[in-house]
Amino acid sequence: MDLSLIVSNILNPPILFFFLGMTAVFVKSDLEIPAPIPKLFSLYLLFAIGFKGGVELIKSGVTQEVVLTLAAAMMMACVVPIYTFFILKWKLDTYDAAAIAATYGSISAVTFITASAFLTELGIAFDGYMVAALALMESPAIIVGLILVNIFTTDGKQEFSWPEVLREAFLNSSVFLLVGSLLIGVLTGERGGKVLEPFTQGLFYGVLTFFLLDMGLVAARRIKDLQKTGVFLILFAILIPIVNAGIGLAIAKFIGMPRGDSLLFAVLCASASYIAVPAAMRMTVPEANPSLYVSTALAVTFPFNIIVGIPLYLYGINLFWS
Repeated sequence: MDLSLIVSNILNPPILFFFLGMTAVFVKSDLEIPAPIPKLFSLYLLFAIGFKGGVELIKSGVTQEVVLTLAAAMMMACVVPIYTFFILKWKLDTYDAAAIAATYGSISAVTFITASAFLTELGIAFDGYMVAALALMESPAIIVGLILVNIFTTDGKQEFSWPEVLREAFLNSSVFLLVGSLLIGVLTGERGGKVLEPFTQGLFYGVLTFFLLDMGLVAARRIKDLQKTGVFLILFAILIPIVNAGIGLAIAKFIGMPRGDSLLFAVLCASASYIAVPAAMRMTVPEANPSLYVSTALAVTFPFNIIVGIPLYLYGINLFWS
């Protein structure tokens, strides 16, 4: 593997600020970011990526490649939680296995945004409709996870409020803002894109950098939770993203996606949710242990993907796409 890709990724300001946040926790600095600011920045990132994706989608149009890509995204969001559930069942009970499987079936918008910035840095083009794939992959894993709990609980009588589950899956703030921004981008097109360009382009990289500083603080604080999970879940949180990215790349090659889109699709398949799915699982599957599904996604898979995973997946693309 070309180590220069990893070095190039690590030496990006957002990644270095992620390490700075982790370092602050390890050396017991009193660095704190007031709670409303990361929330505001996460909403900004979802708005900006959704809006820009809508503008780019209307430029590219709904082609056969777009339809195939979105169908593949939906398929992966449903298949990943099923096969990972049976791997996790080997060591965990049904509740924890289903919650972690749902987490890895969904996606991390921040990992996607970091991969987009990495591609931009390298001058590799990608299509805006990949944001639509991001939006489509956010929710199905929640539904699949709950179905698995319903089927495999011992008494088989786990009761859910399905209207609440569906509301949380499709109308939670991140999905709602992302899809809404995408639709507004589609409706306003290139003219709307130029009007908001100073806000969606000029500020984007700086906001991402500051947001990753906060993510570094949060991830470092979660590392101690891994002591409870043991080696099995740590290996799971590293190996499953690689497997999922490999499957994603095989699908991307079969469909004929270009390099930039292929990397983003692989990153979507490899990432794990630490916002939408944990929120849904805490409400609907309280028996599952949050320290397992949050710490593996946030303290292991997220740093692995942004430091090693993204360059690794691009290396695979460079190897087989040439």
